[in-house]
Amino acid sequence: MQAEEIRELAEDEIRARIAELEEERFRLRFRSATQTLEDPLRLRTVRRDIARLQTVLREREITAAREAGAGSAAART
Repeated sequence: MQAEEIRELAEDEIRARIAELEEERFRLRFRSATQTLEDPLRLRTVRRDIARLQTVLREREITAAREAGAGSAAART
């Protein structure tokens, strides 16, 4: 999943996708402890996808905070 694709998603969809990937990551880690994985690189891709999703969420939070700060500063002057 690329960052451009993630940015097109709504915030609720991103949070739902993070939850799905966290569950998949848990299952993969548990399975890797008990047996060999068919695709051991899947753990890496899942971890990186989670990081990308969280990064986009954080970017949106920062943007919203800046806009709120700029809006309140403009209202004061």
